[in-house]
Amino acid sequence: MARPRFFCPLPLQPHQALELPPELAHYALRVLRLKDGAAVILFDGRGGQYEAVLSIQGKSAQAQVGAHHAVEAELAGTITLVQGLPSGDKMDWIVEKAVELGAHRLIPVAAQRSVVQLNPQRQAKRLQHWQRIAQSASEQCGRNRIMRIEAPLALEACLASLETAGPVLLCHPEATQALDQAVGAANDITLLVGPEGGWSPEEQQAALRQGAAPVRFGTRVLRTETAGLALIAAVSALKGWN
Repeated sequence: MARPRFFCPLPLQPHQALELPPELAHYALRVLRLKDGAAVILFDGRGGQYEAVLSIQGKSAQAQVGAHHAVEAELAGTITLVQGLPSGDKMDWIVEKAVELGAHRLIPVAAQRSVVQLNPQRQAKRLQHWQRIAQSASEQCGRNRIMRIEAPLALEACLASLETAGPVLLCHPEATQALDQAVGAANDITLLVGPEGGWSPEEQQAALRQGAAPVRFGTRVLRTETAGLALIAAVSALKGWN
């Protein structure tokens, strides 16, 4: 049986005794019902993972950290998903699956046609919520690094802040350039996916001014919660990343 994997928000080092944070201890003891002496895997997001053995006392748990193993499950290149905020809990799904598919970074965009508009307080709570989802997804899928999730921005601010040497691709059903042509030999790719109503004409023009290239992806129009994930998978396949 595979050892349970846990993201630990504290810096780890070999052969240390570490008190697990309360939330992590609660999950290990009360949800998974792990016992004293249970063997687990810990990672702190800086790369690699550690063997560890739990020492349980009441409601607290200490980890006896063992050797570091420099194993990774990252793609050979980097994919950034710029996602127009969708309605409901669709963003939860997008975050989870983007982690599983290997995306390096996700930038939520408060698009003009986004149904969800977050005030600063709600924005902070949603960002924390998405980060917890990313951590849990990394635990499940074997990644030892956490996908970066930025605070939501307007599209123009997002595009201005991008630091990438690779193409920025605007997914549009009427574009003439196919995805495989647009990707080329780049190893750093940014994908722009609009919300349910798509990007507004003003946003499309702003993206083009910043050098984004419109691309089409197949003959069908995909839902926003499908499009970005399908594009990540397609780019990975085209590039031979796994």
